[in-house]
Amino acid sequence: MKRKVLALVCALTLGATLLGGCGSAPAAAQPETQAAADAANAQDDGADAQDGADADTAADAQDDAGEGAQASEEVEAKGTVTVAATPVPHAEILNEAKALMAAKGWTLEVTEFTDYVQPNEVVESGEIDANYFQHINYLNSYNEEKGTHLVNAGEIHYEPMGIYPGKASDLAAISEDAEIAVPNDTTNEARALLLLQEQGLIELDPEAGITATVLDITANPSNIKIVELAAEQVARTLPDVAFGVVNGNYALQAGLSTADAVAQETESSEAIQQYVNVIAVKEGNENNEGIKALVEVLKSDEIKKFIEENYQGSVVPYEG
Repeated sequence: MKRKVLALVCALTLGATLLGGCGSAPAAAQPETQAAADAANAQDDGADAQDGADADTAADAQDDAGEGAQASEEVEAKGTVTVAATPVPHAEILNEAKALMAAKGWTLEVTEFTDYVQPNEVVESGEIDANYFQHINYLNSYNEEKGTHLVNAGEIHYEPMGIYPGKASDLAAISEDAEIAVPNDTTNEARALLLLQEQGLIELDPEAGITATVLDITANPSNIKIVELAAEQVARTLPDVAFGVVNGNYALQAGLSTADAVAQETESSEAIQQYVNVIAVKEGNENNEGIKALVEVLKSDEIKKFIEENYQGSVVPYEG
């Protein structure tokens, strides 16, 4: 390129000399020669600049390709994690977690159940990797009763149990022989009875603790009749009883909120700390990579925010 410019300058200079010989003014030729040289240099500089821009564009494209390859490597598919869950709030929370799991390379598949038995059966059999519906005391009780081998892989949230109005609305004015429905499984019944005791409606044998049943009631001033039902049926029975003690997830499923409850477990209560909902897996699978990723996602700030904004106290993230 520079040789071309030099040749052009020489040609212009020769032309100017010839013109001078023909009587043209040399002073006028000099600016024209300089202008031509400047134009040629400008063209050369422009070409160099274009070459540089093309090189930069190519380098940027290469960098972008490298970053794209790196991002692709970061979300490389690792496999699928299958989870059995009750619809509200567990399946809802899991569905919110799908995108976060995908960002880690995992596909999260959720199968919904509406009872407290099948989710454990499918995990015990190996049909499904994990379940998310139960608290640790129910898990331990189920293992003891059924001879299963399920273990806690991570504590996620708790759901305060509440007393909800049915035919009546004032616990302090409860009538003689009023019926109160409670869950009939071992751990949830004890929890319900402890809540009734906190409200002064009954007294329990202090040694019974979280294994209390109706047989452990030592005082019942209003002769309350305890109606034992499957946990998922209690909320549906409210129109037929004075009150019902309903698990948090079934209360949500029935369209009830904490504002509807006439009494509720408090965060500071001893019982509630023992009823944290967990991810359960078959023993030996608790350290599987996919399960650990699931627990990490469910305890993330994003999921905590989702729980707090959507359930407003009916479901509370566990900080332990």
